Amino acid sequence: MRITPKFELERRIKNLQDILKRQGIDGAMIIQNVDVFYFAGTMQRAHLFIPADGLPVLMVKRSFIRASEESALENIIHLENPKEMVAVLKSFGYGPFNILGFELDVLPVVQYQRYHKLFEKTKIIDVSPYIRSLRMVKSPYELGIINESAGLNQEIYGFIRENIREGITELELAGDVEAACRKRGHIGMHRLRGFNQELGYGHLMSGSNLAVSSYFDGPTGGRGPDPSFPQSAGYKLIGKNEPVLVDYGFVYDGYIVDQTRIFCIGKLPDHLVRAYSVAYKIQERIKTLAKPGVMCAELYDSALEIAEASDFGEHFMGYPERVSFIGHGVGLELDEMPVVAAGIKTPLEEGMVLAIEPKFVFQDGAVGIENTFVVTADGLKTLTIFDEDIIYI
Repeated sequence: MRITPKFELERRIKNLQDILKRQGIDGAMIIQNVDVFYFAGTMQRAHLFIPADGLPVLMVKRSFIRASEESALENIIHLENPKEMVAVLKSFGYGPFNILGFELDVLPVVQYQRYHKLFEKTKIIDVSPYIRSLRMVKSPYELGIINESAGLNQEIYGFIRENIREGITELELAGDVEAACRKRGHIGMHRLRGFNQELGYGHLMSGSNLAVSSYFDGPTGGRGPDPSFPQSAGYKLIGKNEPVLVDYGFVYDGYIVDQTRIFCIGKLPDHLVRAYSVAYKIQERIKTLAKPGVMCAELYDSALEIAEASDFGEHFMGYPERVSFIGHGVGLELDEMPVVAAGIKTPLEEGMVLAIEPKFVFQDGAVGIENTFVVTADGLKTLTIFDEDIIYI
């Protein structure tokens, strides 16, 4: 079991504390699971208080035993009732507070009201933008895990190539692939920060099912097994001469890579082959542009320009409804910052990890490519290595 080393946690905490000091914030109360894991190295039912100055305090309801085993933080205590939090923090020398930060992008209103009552004389502000901006740039430690995840995903796409066959349902193929993922250590889900967004292993659809839209914020949807989960694989049989799109990521030790490849048993129709070549051209153009300092909006605008100049502009990134991005950050969550979208002025930085996914959707299917890249001083380095042509079986 990999334990996040103390030096890594200390680096992350210091980075946040530097921001808190600059913004005049007394401290941050971290409660969202992924953020707690990022700063504490454990994902338990807990409150993590990070002061602008001093050592953090991890207050755990359950499981205190696991938190003590998994976290390298110095101050870890059991806290049965959050109402005792003010007194506990006072015992460590913290409080009263003028300004306290919470992750208001994900905090339910009811919970917010409880904290507002608990810290009744304190101004509560949103620190989620600061946390998400810190998490955009990955450390060498994080990049090492992401590289391991990419290597395992390469094995999965090889497994798909060997096991896809005509006449099985999308769900049957998905089950085989997901079992192979689990055997290699996949955690069994993707974490998303967006409200009401959820995802299992990814999207696996074929032919006309690729044209079925869903609530999921992505260019493809899929019919899914039933209306309670209206996305990804369904009961459609995989046939000849149609695209089978596999948009699966691997999540290893919490860290995600995202990847899409197109498989076909037989031969794809000409318009899909030509659209795929445009998607590939977009990817290659972004790879030449994406260097530190370049704004995300510039990448999106360039991609859109190429798509609109082709014969397939109206099919770019969804049809009939287009999503507003062509890439996104990945890390502990699938929808991390930055977003490669129109108007996003975030400049690229070394250490950012991006999934770039130009796709075209038609009534008879969809095609495209997606890879995960790390931003280096020289540009994008591909992490998800696998055959980038249409994969014919």
